[in-house]
Amino acid sequence: MTNYIAKIDRPIGTIHHGTVYPINYGYIEGLIAGDGEEQDVYILSNLPENQKALKTFTGKRIAIVHRKDDVEDKWVLTSLEEKFTNKEIEKAVHFQEQYFDSEIEMVE
Repeated sequence: MTNYIAKIDRPIGTIHHGTVYPINYGYIEGLIAGDGEEQDVYILSNLPENQKALKTFTGKRIAIVHRKDDVEDKWVLTSLEEKFTNKEIEKAVHFQEQYFDSEIEMVE
């Protein structure tokens, strides 16, 4: 299992283009995605230490959000000890994914 280090550029509570981010959101530095930018990641965690605005996050990839109507996919990272279902991920990323035709692929 690969651990990834994400830089958080939209921490919990950020307002970006009118959208409030209820979870931490960032990117994997140096990993280029389909849009030519660094790979974007949603951070999901119920651990108390992650329920605040973070600057970085280290964790495992548990899902890929495939956007059928966009050029990039989003990754979902969580802590090494946590697990989330497809439905839990769908609910957590809905604040952003509601604007796209997307589907979630669970990965290990």
